[in-house]
Amino acid sequence: MATFTHVDFPEFMEDVKRLNPHQPEFVQAVQEVAEDIFDFIADKKAYHSERILRRIAEPDRIVSFRVCWEDDSGRIRVQRGYRVQNNNAIGPYKGGIRFHPSVNESVLKFLAFEQTFKNALTGLPMGGGKGGANFDPKGKSDREVMRFCQSFMTELYRHIGADVDVPAGDIGVGEREIGYMFGQYKRITNHFTGVLTGKGLEYGGSMIRPEATGYGAVYFLENMLKHTGRDLTGMRAVVSGSGNVATHAAEKLIQLGAKPVTLSDSGGFIHDPEGLTLEKVQWVKEHKTHRRGRISEYADAFKGATFHADQTPWNVPCDVALPCATQNELLGPDAKALIANGCIAVSEGANMPSNLDAVHTFRDARILFAPGKAANAGGVAVSGLEMSQNSARRSWKEEELQVMLRDIMDGIHHRCIAYGAQGDGYVNYVKGANIAGFKKVADAMLAFGVV
Repeated sequence: MATFTHVDFPEFMEDVKRLNPHQPEFVQAVQEVAEDIFDFIADKKAYHSERILRRIAEPDRIVSFRVCWEDDSGRIRVQRGYRVQNNNAIGPYKGGIRFHPSVNESVLKFLAFEQTFKNALTGLPMGGGKGGANFDPKGKSDREVMRFCQSFMTELYRHIGADVDVPAGDIGVGEREIGYMFGQYKRITNHFTGVLTGKGLEYGGSMIRPEATGYGAVYFLENMLKHTGRDLTGMRAVVSGSGNVATHAAEKLIQLGAKPVTLSDSGGFIHDPEGLTLEKVQWVKEHKTHRRGRISEYADAFKGATFHADQTPWNVPCDVALPCATQNELLGPDAKALIANGCIAVSEGANMPSNLDAVHTFRDARILFAPGKAANAGGVAVSGLEMSQNSARRSWKEEELQVMLRDIMDGIHHRCIAYGAQGDGYVNYVKGANIAGFKKVADAMLAFGVV
């Protein structure tokens, strides 16, 4: 008979580090979850004996492949593509595709691991996965992007499917790239199925998908404030990023009465003390999407705004902050600066934008802090709704989807409170999100046996 062994947290993390050398992003993501899970499962023998967390921290499979394409000058280019299928205990693998030079196995493993819990928090039947390539769409012609996407899908198509793995967009992958990949999938398989989400409305996409991640992060922020008897009216908001998530977060902040004062990109950030307006946000959307411009040009277009090169916006005084750019953009000293300058709440619009030092700083200060797996789940939630629409061969109206998104974000907030509420009224949203997401996936895994 097998002997039950209770592995403690330090031993577990040493095992993760040993098995995943030179993968700091993945190790960080696992540690951030494990810190809370080990307390929760301390007296729950089944989770230990079945090694549930250890199994979740080992992806079901990692597919790596070569992507060859030809640029406009006739030169053959070679990139590396990936798909990490982390866990499908509660549904088909679901998670975005990222095209960016920083893409590597560690980054995609961390994203797929986080996605597993994020998807569980939505209440929808979706497992966790992530994919991408070290391809940079910036500076490429539409034809070059098309050729790359087609080559990428020529390999990826055999590993995905509407009931197997349903990718979406992410950094560097928008509606243009999704269209090229979906067209190639349909061409190869002769199947018109909901195999990708984030599609154009003309061929099976969903209303409000572009807005969903940014809107959802603000809805979660609003829920945290409401739980403490406050609202967003008049609050100054520091937002990082200037892409899809950041601009729609800024848009929803304005609609709810807050005043976003910053946006950023890899070159630096702009500070607009008067606050962004809906008209200014629309300018940024068009500038970044259609003209592929830089955020620095905002300061030239709007009087009173300043651009701060090679800096992040975390030293700007604010009431609330929404990091919406990329992983590990907000460090420990940044967290201390935010708190010192009056920030009372942080809602992560990006995936793991705060490093462990920053997370610990926010938690120790007991401010309202929403981790990405809870706060930015609105995007994948609407992707899940797009899957449902594709399966039913129908489309829901925008008003219906707005209500569903709000309801899903309210549900995530409720689940976080259920496991994160402290006796003194403080809510540890990181702990709540980690435990709620883990429990749903873990209980499904227990039901399946050792598979």
